[in-house]
Amino acid sequence: MSEKFRILLTGFGPFPGAPYNPTQPLVARLAQLRRPALDDVALYSHIFPVTYAAVDRQLPDVLAKVKPDALLMFGLASRTSYLRIETRARNAVTMLWPDAANTRSRKRGIAGTADAMNFGPHTARLLRAARLTGIDARPSRDAGAYLCNYLSWRAIENVRAGGPQLAAFIHIPLLARGGAVRRKGAARITLEELVDAGEAMLMEMVGLARKSRNTEVS
Repeated sequence: MSEKFRILLTGFGPFPGAPYNPTQPLVARLAQLRRPALDDVALYSHIFPVTYAAVDRQLPDVLAKVKPDALLMFGLASRTSYLRIETRARNAVTMLWPDAANTRSRKRGIAGTADAMNFGPHTARLLRAARLTGIDARPSRDAGAYLCNYLSWRAIENVRAGGPQLAAFIHIPLLARGGAVRRKGAARITLEELVDAGEAMLMEMVGLARKSRNTEVS
């Protein structure tokens, strides 16, 4: 039997202004999926503390340990009501907001290179997969200037350095809790809807990983 495809799912813990981070239950649910289509797939999960130091320390460690074929990351965008499939990471860090360790960046950029780095054309396929579940999903060219963008940049660096074949970052909204509704009256996205969309994107990443490995073998 050939080696299983390895998919790493990541989320974030709480941070200032967001004591509850729904990426944690989402990643936990996705990591527990059992489907015939996943028989040749090993799912791994990791939750990052919302600090720059944790990302710099833990991302290389978990990539070295898991050696994933693909990396599917989730973060919270509490002011957005829909799913955002990020298409790139910006060379930007906010100096205004501290991380969960009360640390502020001392510079506005991450690295002295390009202004931005793209995840790749596969983000369009993830967007289509998510939309087919009925969820409101949209492409995004701006992952912000906080930890989600920072992790995205570091992940793309690792892809380019020969790490995972693919990486993607998905911003999710706050979940409906106790029948909560948005100001305009529309029901918030539920965890079940996010799990369905997450599963669809995960399956797409698995398919892309299979295609990449088959191309290497041939």
